[in-house]
Amino acid sequence: MAPTKVLIVEDSPVAMEILQRLFKSAPEIEIVGIARNGQEALAMIPRTNPTVICTDFHMDIMDGLELTKQVMANYPRPVLVLSNSVKSDDTKNVFALLQAGASDIYPKPVGGDYGEYEAVKAKILSKIKMLSGLKVNARPMK
Repeated sequence: MAPTKVLIVEDSPVAMEILQRLFKSAPEIEIVGIARNGQEALAMIPRTNPTVICTDFHMDIMDGLELTKQVMANYPRPVLVLSNSVKSDDTKNVFALLQAGASDIYPKPVGGDYGEYEAVKAKILSKIKMLSGLKVNARPMK
């Protein structure tokens, strides 16, 4: 079976390092691109053809919400949003992302203990695997 191709969109160097390490630990996942904002990611999509896009919410130039809207209008595919701004009590951001077409939303981990990292790693890898089989329909820009 071909690996799931993931495009990582993240402006934090620390978070980017963690995500790269996490995805590289899974042989069924191939990182096909790394972008620091939504604008860079959009330019990479035709060339890298990711199966799943994993993005942050808050980024300069183009944030995760606008990226999700653009992806759904032009390159429909599953989008997983990983961000500190999508905790369960932040319904405004969660609703806006889902309305834009995000396939799943998950908060970034807080704290740095190994047990938590392994639990979050398992959860995120499971989400990527599930999303890789999801068929997504285009959504015109509103």
